[in-house]
Amino acid sequence: MSRIGKLPISVPGNVTVNIDGNRVHVKGPLGELSQDFRPEVAVSMEDGTLTVTRTSEHRKARAFHGLYRSLLANMVEGVTKGFSKTLEIHGVGYRAGVEKVSGENCVVFKKGELGYSHPIYFAIPDGISAEMDGRTKIHIKGIDKALVGLVAAKIRDLRRPDAYKGKGVRYSDEIVRTKVGKTGA
Repeated sequence: MSRIGKLPISVPGNVTVNIDGNRVHVKGPLGELSQDFRPEVAVSMEDGTLTVTRTSEHRKARAFHGLYRSLLANMVEGVTKGFSKTLEIHGVGYRAGVEKVSGENCVVFKKGELGYSHPIYFAIPDGISAEMDGRTKIHIKGIDKALVGLVAAKIRDLRRPDAYKGKGVRYSDEIVRTKVGKTGA
């Protein structure tokens, strides 16, 4: 049996869970999330505890058992506490800002502020908020763990950390190992 899948999920009192066929709705103080699940697994709610069980012992059912348990646990944690990622910008002249552009919140890198000769506007999707701490730290917050991670990864991909000087956008807990450059003859 899946070690992760067999663990029960405790649901706090301020969170409501509704199971409609193959769809789970989780509503809490920070928002509402929903997730479809496959027929290979069954989700049940008893006495403030959410459990995920397999409907068969097939390979697919075993594969999805732990996956859906983790997704549901992340949904419960997201609507109660939320998730966040912090990005740091390293490099001389590299900085960013959060502004409204054409009615949308965007992370803005003006001309030359990320090493490019043109400005970059990264639109922040609904359900995600971005805040700046100074001009070189971006805090990305939201209730959907996958969406927070995706937005952080896309912003990081705008200028990945350089292997020689370490310049670029990186996660706050990321360690960038730099290479030694060429030596003169």
